[in-house]
Amino acid sequence: MLYARNEMKASLGGPSGIWLAWAYGAHTHLLRKGPSSTYDARRLTGSHHPLKHLGLLGSSPLSPPAVCPTGPVGEALQVPDKDTKAMMGTEDTPGGKASLHPQDLRPSVFHSIKFFVLCHSLLQLAQLMISGYLKSSISTVEKRFGLSSQTSGLLAAFNEVGNTALIVFVSYFGSRVHRPRLIGYGALLVTVAGVLMTVPHFISEPYRYDHTSPADLSQDFEASLCLPTRKAPAPAPALSNSSCSGSTEVQHLAVVGIMFTAQTLLGVGGVPIQPFGISYIDDFAHSSNSPLYLGILFAVTMMGPGMAYGLGGLMLRLYVDIDRMPAGGISLTSKDPRWVGAWWLGFLISAGAVALAAIPYFFFPKEMPKEKHELRFRRKVLAVSDSPVSKGEDSPSEQSPGASPEKKDGLAQMAPDLTVIQFIKVFPRVLLRTLRHPIFLLVVLSQVCMSSMVAGMATFLPKFLERQFSVTASYANLLIGCLTIPLAILGIVAGGILVKRLRLGPMHCGILCLLGALLCLLLSTPLFFMGCSTHHIAGINHQPGAQPGLELFPGCMEPCSCPSDDFNPVCDSSARVEYLTPCHAGCTSRLVQEARDKSQVFYTNCSCVAGGGPVPAGSCESPCSHLVLPFMILVSLGAAVASVTHTPSFMLILRGVKKEDKTLAVGIQFMLQRVLAWMPSPVIHGSAIDTTCVYWAQSCGRRAVCRYYDHDLLRNRFIGLQFFFKTGSLACFALILAILRQQEKEEGTKATMSSPGLQQQLLVSGPKKEPEESRVFCRNNLEL
Repeated sequence: MLYARNEMKASLGGPSGIWLAWAYGAHTHLLRKGPSSTYDARRLTGSHHPLKHLGLLGSSPLSPPAVCPTGPVGEALQVPDKDTKAMMGTEDTPGGKASLHPQDLRPSVFHSIKFFVLCHSLLQLAQLMISGYLKSSISTVEKRFGLSSQTSGLLAAFNEVGNTALIVFVSYFGSRVHRPRLIGYGALLVTVAGVLMTVPHFISEPYRYDHTSPADLSQDFEASLCLPTRKAPAPAPALSNSSCSGSTEVQHLAVVGIMFTAQTLLGVGGVPIQPFGISYIDDFAHSSNSPLYLGILFAVTMMGPGMAYGLGGLMLRLYVDIDRMPAGGISLTSKDPRWVGAWWLGFLISAGAVALAAIPYFFFPKEMPKEKHELRFRRKVLAVSDSPVSKGEDSPSEQSPGASPEKKDGLAQMAPDLTVIQFIKVFPRVLLRTLRHPIFLLVVLSQVCMSSMVAGMATFLPKFLERQFSVTASYANLLIGCLTIPLAILGIVAGGILVKRLRLGPMHCGILCLLGALLCLLLSTPLFFMGCSTHHIAGINHQPGAQPGLELFPGCMEPCSCPSDDFNPVCDSSARVEYLTPCHAGCTSRLVQEARDKSQVFYTNCSCVAGGGPVPAGSCESPCSHLVLPFMILVSLGAAVASVTHTPSFMLILRGVKKEDKTLAVGIQFMLQRVLAWMPSPVIHGSAIDTTCVYWAQSCGRRAVCRYYDHDLLRNRFIGLQFFFKTGSLACFALILAILRQQEKEEGTKATMSSPGLQQQLLVSGPKKEPEESRVFCRNNLEL
C-alpha cells in the first residue's frame, strides 16, 4: 500500500520537484498509525521533521498523551481539543461545559476532505491549463512581437525557473503554515501572473501586418504593388526601420520583460498548490480512501494540458485585435501566414478560472479531523461531552488499549525542528548518499531524457506542424489537445495497471521500461521521411542564415524598387514559386472576388508570372498537408508508449534505494528533471529550430521573427533531437536491466551458499554428481 501511495504521489508531483522530500514524507510516516492514535494532526505536523527518516537526526520523547475515556461500548475515545470542538460545534462555554446539540454536530462543507479533493482537482486543472497555454500559442507570440524560437523557448522555461527556485524553502516551512490559505495565496499569484501576460497586448500598438495604417486598406494594397513610376534600382529604406525610435525599442524591451516576469510569477505561484494540497489530503483522509482521492485528483489534473491546447485552438481562430478592430475590417484569413490570433484572450479566461477555484481555500481550516465514519465520530464526541473529563481540566492520559507497542514507539519518536542553516548543512550529505545508488541514478537519467523529449515536443510541436504541413495554428493545437494528450494519459494509466495486476518486480519493471523505450524509438523512425522540401521562394537563398539581395531577385521586378522588409506573400501555383510581396512578383493591380462567407484577393498584371497572373494572396500550400494525420498518429502512439514506462520506472526508484531514502529520492528525482530537462530543453529545441531559418524579418535593425525555414533541415533537426533523447533513455534502461540481472545472480549465489541443508551436505559428503555415461548406461539396461 505504501508503494502504491508513493507511486501516486510521484505521478501527481512530477512538476513539483523536491517538495515530496520535506513537505510530504513526514506526514505520511506518522499518520499511518490509524484511528487508535491519540495525537491530532496539528501536533504531528507541527513537530515531526522529515529528516528523521533519513537517519540523520536523534529523537526526543514527547509528553504523555491525554486520557482516552471509555464509551458505553468499551472503545477508546479521543478527547477533542479546542480546534476540534470548534469545528464540531462543541466549544466549551464560559462555565466550562461543552454546549452540544445534535444540529451543531453537522460539520461545515469546508471541514470535509471530499470537498477539498473536489476543489483541489479544479484548481490544479485550471493551474495546468494556464501554465500550458503559452505552449499552444508560442508561434503566435513569436510572430506578434518578433521573437526568435530561442527567446520563446527561454520564455517557456522561465515558468520552471520560478518554481524550482523556491520549492525547497516553501516545502521546508510548509508544515508550519496554514496550508489551504497559502494555496489560495499561490492561486491568486497565478491569477495575477496570467493577467500580467495580457498586458503586452494592451500597451502595444495595433498589429500592423502590412506596415501601414490599419485604417487605410487602400494604402495596404498600394504599398504592396509594383508601381512603374517608382525609381529603381536602389532599394527603398525599410518602412519599419524608418519609423523606429528610442521609444519603440524601449516598448519592445518592456513587452519582453513583462512576459518574462509573468512567467516567473506563474511558477512561483504554483509552488504551494500541488505539494500542500496533496499532503493536506493525505493528512486528513482515511488511509483506505487516500489512494482513491489522489487517483481522482490525478485524473482530473491530467486534463489540464489538453484543455490548454484546446483553448488555444479556439482563441487563435479570433483576430488578435478583436477588441480594437479597424473600421474597414481586415483583409486576412486564418490561413494567411501573417495571421495573428487572439493569444492574450486565453490567458484572461484561464486566469479567471484560477481565481474562481482559489476562493474556497480561504474558508478551509488549518486542520480538520482525520476522516472517519461520520456517525461513529459524532457518537464519540457526544460520549466525550457527557464524560467527566469534558467538564474539567484535561487529565494525564494513558495509551489506548488498542494501540500496539509498535505504534506507541513510532508515535513517541519525533525529530526536533531544524534551523535553515542546519537544514542546508545536512542536505548535501543526504543528496550524495542517494546519488550513489546506480539504479536510482540511471532511472533519473532515463527520465531526464524522456522529459527533455516531452518538453521540446510540447513547446514547439504546434509550430512544427504549421511550418511542415501548412496547417493553421488553431488546427495544430486541436490535434495535440484531442489526440496526443488523451493517448498519453491512457499510457500512464495502462502502465500503472500492468504493474499492479501483474505484480511486477524490479526485473520485470526494467524489462517493461526497456520494451517501451525501444518501441517508442521505432515509432519515431518513420517521422524523418514524412514531409516535403521547401518550395521555391523568389529571391531567397535556401541556405540557413543567408539574406536576400538585389542580385537574387529576378530582373522582371527591377522597375519596382520593392521594400525589402515587407511581407505579403503571393503564390504562383503553376510554377510553385512564392514571392515575398506582389511587388516582388511585378504585379501592378489587384482584384477582389467577393464570396458569400469571405473575400479572396488576387493580383494581376504580374511581370514575373507567366501570363501575367492572376496570383492569389497567401503562401503556397504544402503538397504534404495530407501527411499531418499519419504524422500525428505516430507521434501520439509514441507518447502513449513512452507514458507506459512512467510507473514502472518510478517503482524502480522506490525499490532501488534504502527505505529511509525513498521520500528524498523521489524529491531529488523531480528536482533533477526540472533542472536538467524542463528548463534547458525548450531553449535547446528553439536554438535548433533557429539554425534552420533561411529568411529573417528585420525590425529596427535587429533580427526578428523567422519568415521561412528549410523544411528538410527543420524536420531532421527537430525529429533528430527527439530521436537522440529517446536513444539516451533506451541506453539507460538497458544498463539498468544489466545491473538488475547481476544483482539477481549475486543474491542467488548468496542464498545458495547460506542454505543450512546445502552446507551440511557439503561438510558430510561433498557434492555428488553422477557421470553422464553412467546414467546413459543404466537407462539402456532398464530399456532392455
